[in-house]
Amino acid sequence: MVILRATAQVMGRVGPTGLTLAAVAREVGLAPATLVQRFGSKRGLLLALAEQSERDAGELAELARQSHDSVLGALAALTTKSAAEMATPESFAHHLAFLCIDLGDPELYERALAVHRTQKRAIEGLLTEAAGAGELRAGTDTAALARTVQAIVAGTGLAWALDREGTLEQRLRHELGVVLSPHLPPRHDHGDGHDHDLEES
Repeated sequence: MVILRATAQVMGRVGPTGLTLAAVAREVGLAPATLVQRFGSKRGLLLALAEQSERDAGELAELARQSHDSVLGALAALTTKSAAEMATPESFAHHLAFLCIDLGDPELYERALAVHRTQKRAIEGLLTEAAGAGELRAGTDTAALARTVQAIVAGTGLAWALDREGTLEQRLRHELGVVLSPHLPPRHDHGDGHDHDLEES
């Protein structure tokens, strides 16, 4: 939905205090009254955005898989695409501030947790497929690895926002490669032609 995509963009630019229905209305060229009628309030808009984010989390994984021959390549694409709205340290800080709000609001927390769980299922699904395709070592605990990948993604964003070395996409691809490397089969064990260098786009 155009309004919800615009909301996410405004969130990244202005943070919690600057996000208003009027600001989002300006972004999409609508009257604020239209958004009031549609969502009722700023909180109603945030709830709608959270619900859309849960749906998007599953769809992003499907789109990434369809666009890549390599399953791990799809995982890298999913990881970076999920962080696309936080391409600057300032936008990362603003989205982090909204997460802090989510953690203190029961309804928003419930939806944030749903997004988190949907993302984990998507990551675990790709890792399980990668193991079956020989892109990961046989016997890899993909459920545990999915939890680690999620933790690495969250931690990488915070570290990058602090030290600001490279781009967030570069850092995510690098750290994902590091956490996956112990689970990759030796190159001579597979002749499928897949490139497992996750630092390449």
